[in-house]
Amino acid sequence: MRNKREDASEEGQAGGVIAVTRALSLMEAFEVGESSLSLAELSRRSSMHKTTVLRLARTLALSSYMVQMEDGQWRLGPAAGWLGARYQAGFDVNNVVEPALHELVKLSGESASFYVREGDIRSCVARVEGPHSVRHNVRIGERLPLDRGAPGRVILAFSGAKGELYEGIRSRGFHISTGEREAEVSSVAAPVFRTNWSLLGSMCISGPSSRLTKAKLEKLAKTVVHAANQLSYALAGGRTQATPAVVSRWHP
Repeated sequence: MRNKREDASEEGQAGGVIAVTRALSLMEAFEVGESSLSLAELSRRSSMHKTTVLRLARTLALSSYMVQMEDGQWRLGPAAGWLGARYQAGFDVNNVVEPALHELVKLSGESASFYVREGDIRSCVARVEGPHSVRHNVRIGERLPLDRGAPGRVILAFSGAKGELYEGIRSRGFHISTGEREAEVSSVAAPVFRTNWSLLGSMCISGPSSRLTKAKLEKLAKTVVHAANQLSYALAGGRTQATPAVVSRWHP
């Protein structure tokens, strides 16, 4: 029978079970593209003693979440893949994107949109209108140029476009556009990433330039970047070596 001390040792400060947290951190030690890791490397990355790592790995192996190879190295097992597949099968990006846009509208007071790349154009796949009667109108499904407007420029920048303009966008993590695609319309956009930290699209707020001056957009840029980064972490998970620097600087 377990005593109270043993039960307490298994619980974290927030009521979580330490053994579960440690097991998850062990599986998260694998980077994208890594097929296997040694016991010593798993110990180093997880900051756990080798004996603890071995005990957890063997326990995970019982349910096929980890597998020990003939050379002694460890890899993620088929159960980890099945879990990911079930997650992807039941995941609808709009279930995460639309609430994020609603929150951005609430914080900024302006209309918010989400764009993805489709070949040489960008398409609006989600939008939430702001509270103002005078606003910039975009229809869901509308196809717009990539090289005009903040959302398109951001997509190009984080798709690897060359040039000083795109280098600046990658460095800042956002872009402000005033009257570039449509006269008297201004916007500020930031990138959103998905699984494996690959680019998914861009999130932006937009409105009439008379209300969204450059000075105001510069103040709102932090709000947009914060919302985009929150969405990226929701879609991509925790930080890895593949996480872009502009996202890593912000902690969820």
